[in-house]
Amino acid sequence: MGDIKVGTCGYQRYDPPGDWKKKYKNKLQAYSDEFETCELNRTFYKLPMTRTAKRWRHDVMEGFDFTMKAWQALTHPTSSPTWRKRKDDLTVEQSESYGHLHPNEEVFHAWGRTRDVAEALDASVCVLQTPQRFDCCEENEENMEELLSEVDRNGMHLAWEPRGDWLEHPSEVKKVCKRCDLVHIVDLMRRDPVATGDVAYVRLHGLNEDEYNYDYAYSDGELEELVQKLERLARTHDTVYCMFNNTCMFDNAMKLREIISG
Repeated sequence: MGDIKVGTCGYQRYDPPGDWKKKYKNKLQAYSDEFETCELNRTFYKLPMTRTAKRWRHDVMEGFDFTMKAWQALTHPTSSPTWRKRKDDLTVEQSESYGHLHPNEEVFHAWGRTRDVAEALDASVCVLQTPQRFDCCEENEENMEELLSEVDRNGMHLAWEPRGDWLEHPSEVKKVCKRCDLVHIVDLMRRDPVATGDVAYVRLHGLNEDEYNYDYAYSDGELEELVQKLERLARTHDTVYCMFNNTCMFDNAMKLREIISG
C-alpha cells in the first residue's frame, strides 16, 4: 500500500488553533505542523524569489512535502483574466509568447524560473493546470510533447490537470501523459486517472454542478467514499497526493485524515 498524503491547495486562509503565534514563526510553519503536504498555488500568479522559497522550505517542519503550481506563463496566455495587472511588467515578447505550453524561447525561460523555485522548495511535484481554452487538438499535443520532452525536471514529477474538452477525450489524455511522462491530475470524486506511474495526484474542487465552483463542503459520507477511492489508488502507486481545493478545504482535509487513520 502506497502512502496517502493529505493537504490543501494553498495555506494562506488556514486559521491555526489557539495562540499559535507564540509557538510558530508564521502561519506556514503552523500549517506544516498540522498537515504533511501543501500545494503552493501563489506560484501560479507570481513566482517568488528563490531566496524566499528557500526560507519557506527552512520554516516548515521536518519531512514536510511541498508541491507547487507552475507559473501561469507556461500555461495561460496573457489574455487570460488570471494575469490581471501582473502582465504590466512583461516585455512585448513575453506578452505575445506566454501560455499554452508553446515551445518557444520565452516559455522555456519561464520553465527555468519555475524550476528554480521548485528546487529551492525541494518540491516533489510541479502542477501544470491548462485552461479551458487549451483545446484537445493535434497542435496543442505536439507543442506539449516538444516542450516537455526538452525541459530539465531534475528528478521532479510533472503533473497535468487538463480542463475543457480534454475531459471528453480520456484516450488523448492518456496518450499525452505517456509521451510526456506526466502524472494525470483528477478530481477523484468525478473521474479516475488514466495514466500509470509511481505517483497519483488528486485535486478536489467540490461536487457542485459547475465543477470549478469551489463553494463546497464534503459530507462525512462523501469523505468515506473518497477514502475507498484513495486506498484503491494507493494499491498501485507509491504516493497518492490528495489536495483539497474547496472553500472548506482545511476542515475536510483534517476529517479525511481522521477517517484514514481510523
